Amino acid sequence: MLDIEEKLKEIGPYVPEDDDDLLVCRCEEVTKGEIRQALHSGITTIEELRRLLRCGMGLCQGQTCGTLTRRLVAKELHIKPNDVVLATARTPMRPVDMGVGGNDRGLEEDAVKGGLR
Repeated sequence: MLDIEEKLKEIGPYVPEDDDDLLVCRCEEVTKGEIRQALHSGITTIEELRRLLRCGMGLCQGQTCGTLTRRLVAKELHIKPNDVVLATARTPMRPVDMGVGGNDRGLEEDAVKGGLR
């Protein structure tokens, strides 16, 4: 288990950089500076970053920003990129009309009618 207080002492305080306004996650408009600030405040995993900043939860589901985020986390926490624990992959969700569930008879035509196919 990672000792967050020890890790924070090791990485030191947050010091702004010239390129902190660089967008890392375009879908959710998360900047490099926001990620760095989160890491220096005690966030240590990509899963925690996703929950706090929504980084990697946009339309691309982390396909665009995932590698950048992983490298940034590794650099800031002074660890190897392979040691960064990846976020749990989940199926993207979308709204479904309530009538779809209520009228479900297990038939393909119900799924088509409800917009699920």
